[in-house]
Amino acid sequence: MGLWGAAAGIVYSIHFILLFSRQGKLRLQKWYTTLPEKEKKKIVREIVQIVLSRNQKTSSFVDWKDLKLVYKRYASLYFCCAIEDQDNELLTLEVVHRYVELLDRYFGNVCELDIIFNFEKAYFILDEFIIGGEVQDTSKRSAVKAMEDSDMLQETVEEYMNKPAF
Repeated sequence: MGLWGAAAGIVYSIHFILLFSRQGKLRLQKWYTTLPEKEKKKIVREIVQIVLSRNQKTSSFVDWKDLKLVYKRYASLYFCCAIEDQDNELLTLEVVHRYVELLDRYFGNVCELDIIFNFEKAYFILDEFIIGGEVQDTSKRSAVKAMEDSDMLQETVEEYMNKPAF
């Protein structure tokens, strides 16, 4: 059954997801709670500083305010989620890992430049996977299929728009 089967039916909410580089540059942010922009920027600065200052051998879980931060580094990017204090950290690591797998499946071994130059695709994949802070579909196949369908539609529209009108 695995971790995903055990999670079925559990109300589980992510407050926000941040992707940032080892240099502290924010590459992607998705907020599932409403906050003013000024507050979001303050939170991002604080979290980036907390995560980057931690030793690599320490836990990937940090108690922060009334939430819990769960992060994982893949190559030059940190993927960080904020969850409720009582939520399952290991399940959150699985969610992060699944998102990375989806990015890998679409981009073919995703790297930071893929996120920088194709951020709209990275957001689209995230939105196929998580809506309103809750995992919607754990199937890699269906998320990637939605992305491929979107790409095909975009190509069709571009071809149509480039044809001369008579």
